[in-house]
Amino acid sequence: MKQISFIHAADLHLDSPMVGLKYLPPDILSRIRESTFVALKKLISEAIHRKVDFIIFAGDLFDGEDRSLRAQSRFRNEMLKLAEHNIPVFIIHGNHDHLNGTWVHLDMPENVHIFGHEVEMKPLETKRGLQVHLYGFSYPERHVFEKKIEDYRKIEGADFHIGILHGNESGREEHGNYAPFSVKDLFEKKFDYWALGHIHKRAVLSEHPPILYPGNLQGRNKKEKGPKGFYHVTLNGSEANLDFVETSDIVWEEAVIDASSADNFHQILQLCQTTINSFRKENIGTLLTLFLENVHLEDAKEQKSINIELLELLLDEEKEEKSFVWIVELIVLENIQVDKEHLKAEANFYAELFHTVEDYGAIEETLAPLYEHRLGRKYLSVLTDFDQRELVEKAEKLLINLLYKS
Repeated sequence: MKQISFIHAADLHLDSPMVGLKYLPPDILSRIRESTFVALKKLISEAIHRKVDFIIFAGDLFDGEDRSLRAQSRFRNEMLKLAEHNIPVFIIHGNHDHLNGTWVHLDMPENVHIFGHEVEMKPLETKRGLQVHLYGFSYPERHVFEKKIEDYRKIEGADFHIGILHGNESGREEHGNYAPFSVKDLFEKKFDYWALGHIHKRAVLSEHPPILYPGNLQGRNKKEKGPKGFYHVTLNGSEANLDFVETSDIVWEEAVIDASSADNFHQILQLCQTTINSFRKENIGTLLTLFLENVHLEDAKEQKSINIELLELLLDEEKEEKSFVWIVELIVLENIQVDKEHLKAEANFYAELFHTVEDYGAIEETLAPLYEHRLGRKYLSVLTDFDQRELVEKAEKLLINLLYKS
């Protein structure tokens, strides 16, 4: 029976700046900033241990078009380890690390094969003599909106055909609509496997043939919750075994605590501590966003302590913990129920506010000063339509709560 074994990973975003984190102990902050490299090391170690035939990186290895020398050098060192074990690597570059960026170039070892800006096929003969055709392209610039899937054409003469594509499945709004495709488009190519990248949330779009987003190797913000990693894929004739392997050194999570049963500050503290310990994982750091709801303490002094001292107490024991659970945000949810129709009838101001929110289309103009700033350009990613709508909705909610309380 013909069989190949390979690793499919994507969206490494090596040396990601991990923006938005503040007031962290130096040791924890350093570990977070190192986490993308730790995840890569775990992947390489597993590849060698599992003796895979090859590795696929489906785009966005680096976090920006100005790939840092640090990121390139450390990636190259890992590729050299694979070269010692005769494991080839196939790479496409995506919208973040496109080919038109500006960076000081470091040559990669001969086992690394990088696809050019046009769709092409790269052949591989495995150690057992099987022929594999891999198809893909690297982004020539940041924005690729055309349907590049139309340029993928199966070339006969191989035991297995694998497509590699960094793009957006049509209908997904949470990411930029780059190199769009439909599952039907991929079916029509009659490949044995599709290695996708770009979407940071793991997803299996099809099992026959396998069409997968592995997600990213390491979560970088609170939107990228849960364990991250790669797929170890074994193709055996028409059968596929898909083994997800976790690589995260830092995991982002969130939890909601119902404090309706708590009568005093100490009971709320205990509820929080129990929740924190439920997220603790051996040798893994956790960054937790904690929501407290239904907080009703009669003692005004204790109520005030929830906002001022609770977070400090919860973090105090985490600073020296290797398996830390660090609360990056503690949010006390206020139980304010707002009837928009009632507010509209109450004052014309509210009607105008809601109308403005519904029709607001000047987000890019509003945020232009940030994106035009030299540091802003470096650290801010392009907002999708989904992101823009979410910002507007959060702004509306904040305004309503502030106005309602006043």
